Amino acid sequence: MLSKKTKYAIKALVVLGRNLTQPPMQIARIAEEEHIPKKFLEQILLDLRNAGYLYSKKGAGGGYSLNKNPEDIYLVDILRITDGPIAMLPCASIKFYHKCEECHDEVTCGIRKAFIKVRDASLQILSETSIAHIIESEKTAASLL
Repeated sequence: MLSKKTKYAIKALVVLGRNLTQPPMQIARIAEEEHIPKKFLEQILLDLRNAGYLYSKKGAGGGYSLNKNPEDIYLVDILRITDGPIAMLPCASIKFYHKCEECHDEVTCGIRKAFIKVRDASLQILSETSIAHIIESEKTAASLL
C-alpha cells in the first residue's frame, strides 16, 4: 500500500508542477490546497529538496518550486525517496536487496519468482509515469466533466 508520505509527496509535486510559472509556493498554501498536515509536509518537502527535486527560497516571497521539469520527475524515484524499496520482498529488491532469513534456496523459491514479476511490472509503470503525466491526466479528466 502506498504510504501517506509518498502520496503527499506526489500531490505536492503535482501542485508545484501545475504552478510552474508562478512564484515559489508557501508550505501553508500547498498544505491547505491538498489537505496535508503542514508539519508532515515540511519534512516531505525537505526530503525532496535534499534529493534535488525542489528549490526553496527563504524570506518574503519565499517557498518551494520545482528544481526539475515535471517531465523529468518519475514516480519510481519519488517512491524510493519517500518509502525506500519498490519490491515487496527484500530478496526481490534491486537496490535494497538482502536475503530472506527463512529462505532455503533463492534459486528455486516460487514466492521470490512471483514477487520479482510484481516488482518488474511496478517498475515499468512507475518508471514511465512522470509528474507531467499525472498533471495531463488530471486536465484530461477535468475537461470530460
